[in-house]
Parts: sequence; C-alpha cells; structure tokens
Amino acid sequence: MRTLRALWGSSHPGPTLVVTALAFALGLAIGLPPWRLALLTLAVFAGQLSVGISNDAVDAPRDRAVGRSDKPLARGDASVRAAWIAASVALAAALALSAPLGWRMLAAHALTLGSAWAYNVGLKSTAWSIAPFLVSFGVFPSLATLSAEPPAFAAGWAWIAGAALGAAVHLTNVLPDLSDDARTGVRGLPHRLGARASAVVAALAVATGALAVLLGAAGGELAAVAPVSWVFFAAVVVVAGATAWLVATRPPSRMLFRLVMLAALLLAAQLVVSGGMLAGR
Repeated sequence: MRTLRALWGSSHPGPTLVVTALAFALGLAIGLPPWRLALLTLAVFAGQLSVGISNDAVDAPRDRAVGRSDKPLARGDASVRAAWIAASVALAAALALSAPLGWRMLAAHALTLGSAWAYNVGLKSTAWSIAPFLVSFGVFPSLATLSAEPPAFAAGWAWIAGAALGAAVHLTNVLPDLSDDARTGVRGLPHRLGARASAVVAALAVATGALAVLLGAAGGELAAVAPVSWVFFAAVVVVAGATAWLVATRPPSRMLFRLVMLAALLLAAQLVVSGGMLAGR
C-alpha cells in the first residue's frame, strides 16, 4: 500500500484529475453514449497517470539533489524501477482503452501521450519545452470528438484554445520551481523567459484562447454568442488583466501562478460550455 500511495502521489494527482475531468466534461458536452464516455474518461485517466509518474521517475535524481521532500520517489517511498513499470503499464492501458473508440482516437491519443513523454525525457530542458504542451493540448479536444460516431476532428478554434491552454499551463506550472530547476540544470522556455515574462505570455495565451472559443463557437458572429460564453470570456479577460497588473506592480509570487491557473481553468470551462460546437458541425 505504501508503494501504491507513493505512485499515486507521483502521478501529479491534481493535474491528472483535472485533465481527466475535462475529457469527461467534453465527452458529455458532445453527447457521447455512456460506454464511449466511460472509455474516453478511463483512457485519459490512464494516460495522465503514465505522464505524471514517468515525469517524476525522470526527475527523481534532481528532486533528491534539491531535497524535494514533497516528492514520493525522492523520499524513497517507492523505487524508480517501480515507477517506470507503473508508468509503462498505465501507458499500455491508455492505448488499449482508446482502441475500441476507433483508430483515429487511438492515433490522436498516442500522439498526445508521445508528445508528453517526449517532454518528460528531454524536451523540458530545452527552449522547445513548450512544444509538447502545444501539441498535446491542441489535440486534446479532438479526443472527445474522435470518440464519437462518426468520428471527427475538433474545429480549428478548439485546437487554438487547447494549445493556448497548454501554453499557459506550461509557462506557469514551473514558476514555483524555477530556483530548484536552475540548480539542477533544467532550462526550459519559462526559465529562459523569466517569471514575469512567462506570466505575461501565459495570460495573453489564455485571453487568445478565450477569444477563439467565443468567436469560433458562434461562427464568427458576435450576435450569435451565447450569454454564458460572454460571461466566461469576461472572466478570463479580468483574471488575465489582474495577472498583468500584478506582474507590473509586484515581485513574482505564487499568487501569479494561481491567477494564471484560474484563468486557464476558466478557459477550460468555456471550452466545455461550447462543447456542442466542438466538431464544427
């Protein structure tokens, strides 16, 4: 049980559950039948487990070096070997659960997971660290629409919104760990930009994604935008504006991280509300 608890803690439970819930909500929004919705949700959950656990397995030596007592593998609660086995099993399960939903869904999910694993095993320390997030989150809305019958890729505006969400997640997720990363040689794009610039770019990305959803779901007609979409769009813009103000007036802090993540969650909710138009039909 100790090993299982450690592996769950290494899976980044918060992001894992949020991304899984987003997949479920998008599938529900487009009206997937229960069995397809269940497979989509379980496949995404297994995939996120594989991504989170493999990330901590790769980072275990660095986490030990900087004394990350919040990391189960760094504490020795489970072995790195056990983590790699668990991550591999979860990856295989994610692909196996995707297969009954069709080869297009399987291929799309394999692409999102392959991109995420590429970040874990090397790209996170390069100037291209944002690329896997643009790819994985850009494709993400299509996991729901490709699970439908007939399958279809998500509309272009949903790809833009997903990529914007991924950019914001990446640029802010590492902000609390910039100093630890610098000590262990991790220099991804946010490290090169710095905390202030990363927060500004993340806020602009979220606002761009919100605009894409607002206009895209309404076919570019402002008069056709639903009131609830205006509400979410306004909320995203307000939070993004608050982030910009905070960047300009105060030193970088965890509040910066929380504000951008709040804007990202609002964008995700806006995407779900517009789910009926995801396939562009």
